Amino acid sequence: MQIETIKRVLVSQREELDKLLGSGDIIERRTPDILRYLAHPNILVIMGPRRCGKSILSNLLLRGKQYGYANFDDERLMGIGARELDTVLEAMYGLHGPKLEYIVLDEIQNVLGWELFASRLRRTKKIIITGSNARLLSGELATHLTGRYMDFDLFPFSFREFLACRGLRISKESLYSTKEISQIKKQLETYVDMGGFPEVQKFGKPILGRIYDDIIMKDAILRYGIRYRTTFRELARYLMANAGHEITFSRLGKLLSIRDIHTVKNYIDFLRSVHLVFLVERYSRKLKQRMIAPKKIYSIDTGLSGAVAPSEPEARGRIMENIVGVELLRRNAFSDRPRELFYWKDHQKREVDFIILEKGKVERLVQVCHHFDSQDTRKRELDNLVRASRDLGCSELVVISWEDEEDMIHDGMRIHLVPLWKWLLSD
Repeated sequence: MQIETIKRVLVSQREELDKLLGSGDIIERRTPDILRYLAHPNILVIMGPRRCGKSILSNLLLRGKQYGYANFDDERLMGIGARELDTVLEAMYGLHGPKLEYIVLDEIQNVLGWELFASRLRRTKKIIITGSNARLLSGELATHLTGRYMDFDLFPFSFREFLACRGLRISKESLYSTKEISQIKKQLETYVDMGGFPEVQKFGKPILGRIYDDIIMKDAILRYGIRYRTTFRELARYLMANAGHEITFSRLGKLLSIRDIHTVKNYIDFLRSVHLVFLVERYSRKLKQRMIAPKKIYSIDTGLSGAVAPSEPEARGRIMENIVGVELLRRNAFSDRPRELFYWKDHQKREVDFIILEKGKVERLVQVCHHFDSQDTRKRELDNLVRASRDLGCSELVVISWEDEEDMIHDGMRIHLVPLWKWLLSD
């Protein structure tokens, strides 16, 4: 491709971004100081589902700095190979000058063999890479950049970001204002229904179908060369409809008439790699038991799963559980202390939704329950939590409900009951 053609594309991309960044519609993402990862000759990799805001974030991080930007998820750059990436770099120099320090390579995984170029470039430049495919980190990138990249997972809007998008800025005082709490609860209903993809806030729920189709077709089916497309789509839809449920690969294989269990596993790995779903393993001190026990499946966004497979009213508790699961992953991405997420279930089918481990030690147990006013429900959920607490040696116990709040003692254990809206807005 001719360098002048590339320059025209890069200028067009930058103009489109600058227009968007200057529109006043941009919400500042609540992220840690990830730009510090570029203080050493590292590459910063921002991962996340398609259309969750990775491009905007990468450009917001570099406000006030001289940087080059190229988006390779653009049909005008289709067909560019690794050998032509030097021409792209030359075009950036021509547009921004030879002292260019920062470079953003957006959706660079679309260029076959890009890893060696990035590895060479990082020695003299500070590089941000964005990608919609987690396997970006498991192949050549990890091989060529061992110990020389830092990755950050970006999710759709958190509830606080969602509120900011709707003009509600939350302060500490907001949590004590009856009027503002009423508004927050009303907005939570909308957040559960619409989810957190930025474009949905502007174009409404119909755009969710398009986002889903793009993820399935462009990021999964075409990228992985999936032959049995109908079966793959059926599996994806089934998983989205059953967020919060346990799954096994063998049961899914029988349900979808897939003979090879490895095919089921591969399909789910593809859906995880494009950030459509995530799995939570059942906790056991034995690694083998973790591997063979059923997993729980969750959607990356409740608005997306609701658009693909609308849920029944009685599924409200599972939707809340899904929101809590995503938020726990988001908080883990923001933390310098890596944590692991599991669920707990014993041989008597008693269950706790989330177990948080830090350095192999159980740090917190989290139970999610929509309604907590029934005595039977209350006793069952609290009994399960206390049983898990004693089994795992953890005294930090939390129950998240729709609107109840209380500090209580149950069977000798202190338990904090908190409404979902308040927990989502806590730090």
